Amino acid sequence: MTIAVYARSTKDNHSDYVEQIFNVLKTENVNLIIFEAYYNYLKSVHNFNLSIPTYSNSEQLISKADYLICLGGDGSMLETVSLVRNSGIPVLGVNTGRLGFLASVNKTDLNKAIQQILKEKFTLDKRELVEVSGCNNFFDNVNYALNEFTIHKKDSSAMINIDTYIDDVFLNSYFADGLIVSTPTGSTAYSLSCGGPIMMPDSDNFIITPIAPHNLTVRPIVISNNKKISFKVSGRNDSYNIALDSRSAQVPTSSEIILKKADFRMNLINLEGQHFFTTLRNKMMWGIDKRS
Repeated sequence: MTIAVYARSTKDNHSDYVEQIFNVLKTENVNLIIFEAYYNYLKSVHNFNLSIPTYSNSEQLISKADYLICLGGDGSMLETVSLVRNSGIPVLGVNTGRLGFLASVNKTDLNKAIQQILKEKFTLDKRELVEVSGCNNFFDNVNYALNEFTIHKKDSSAMINIDTYIDDVFLNSYFADGLIVSTPTGSTAYSLSCGGPIMMPDSDNFIITPIAPHNLTVRPIVISNNKKISFKVSGRNDSYNIALDSRSAQVPTSSEIILKKADFRMNLINLEGQHFFTTLRNKMMWGIDKRS
């Protein structure tokens, strides 16, 4: 068995976490590989001296790893989508900062979490992704997202008009700063901050949420994720921005944009005792009375 580690090169992801993982896996005769850029960061900044094999891209990870442990937060977890792709490699998120929805394992429970993986005391939470086609392959074939697809006006320019179609049937013209198409996983992210609803991760739906619409009667709408969503964008500028999670591109208004459910899912590791409702209550501070 081989377990991989991915993390951003930041001070929160210090060498102690990797040392913990290394020591546990060594006693269990399990192989460890680590993201090359992060490994070099630990060596140069933290004087890390353990000899651990590395990987630097998706192909190397997929060919070697059985599991992936992501150290960081939800942003780091979204970056692993481009690494595991459609391989089905299960991903465990260990939060080294504040509580996250995706990286839901507390850093103090790292050793316990590794033991649960080794003893297979977990279930796989299969998350739907949204996939975009058209737009001239700006995303280099990694044209899917775990949280959301976003259309947004260019820089600080005027609002844009987004004609939206569901299975080629006209839905609405959104005159707004932009539009979000969110998966259930992304319902607690950008869409939520724009007034979208929270959805259970296993809901088979998309959420279409306008960003600062000019018409205040326009509200988020939930549709089946078996539908095809397409857009025609116009405005004062000849281009606009699109994004898949944290990856963005600028496209001309003549671009064809079509969204659908991806034909594969991402496997998130759900350890024994974890539940979405628990994370939701803690993250949203539901039921906590802050009055003194």
